[in-house]
Amino acid sequence: MSPLRPAGAAAQEPRAAIAVFASGSGSNFEAIAAACADGRLAARVALLVCDKPGAPVCGRAERLGIETFVFDPHAYPSKAAFEGEIVRRLDAARVRLVCLAGYMRLVGETLLGAYGGRIVNIHPSLLPAFKGAHAIRDAFDYGVRVYGVTIHRVDASLDGGPIVAQRAFDYAGRDREELERRVHAVEHVLYVETIGQLLKEQDKG
Repeated sequence: MSPLRPAGAAAQEPRAAIAVFASGSGSNFEAIAAACADGRLAARVALLVCDKPGAPVCGRAERLGIETFVFDPHAYPSKAAFEGEIVRRLDAARVRLVCLAGYMRLVGETLLGAYGGRIVNIHPSLLPAFKGAHAIRDAFDYGVRVYGVTIHRVDASLDGGPIVAQRAFDYAGRDREELERRVHAVEHVLYVETIGQLLKEQDKG
């Protein structure tokens, strides 16, 4: 006899497991987790990977009850060593897609070898313009009038790899904090939409 299901529950395929890598505040991490929780994204965040013990994103994950792997890179003898541990944890969680969201570390050969083609990153500029950790500031200081967000597949280069999605918006103001808020608002929507599309593409094979 089949086990009883709660009233109204229907048999469903397990939701796709994704992992989010972050080093800082984790606003994109929480936006993705919220989209999973409310059904906008047919997935679940199976693992947060963070290379900064004590980063605010860890507190967000704890509050949301999401499993974390928080590590100090300096505690490992090499990049291959800590990436090997990450790969083991991703495999154990059966992760289908790795989403970098403010992960301030270049992905190395070990992780690319195991999950190459299934790692994406979000960057707060219209790549290939304004690569690096200070993209919003650099674009603002340059005086551009069209800003944007890029999602791309990850390779061994800094903010390189094929572009998956971009979204642009006009901004002619001189308030950088307001600009940053607008960039983050675009990020939170575009990343969720793109993750959903990538998972659908995986399902189609």
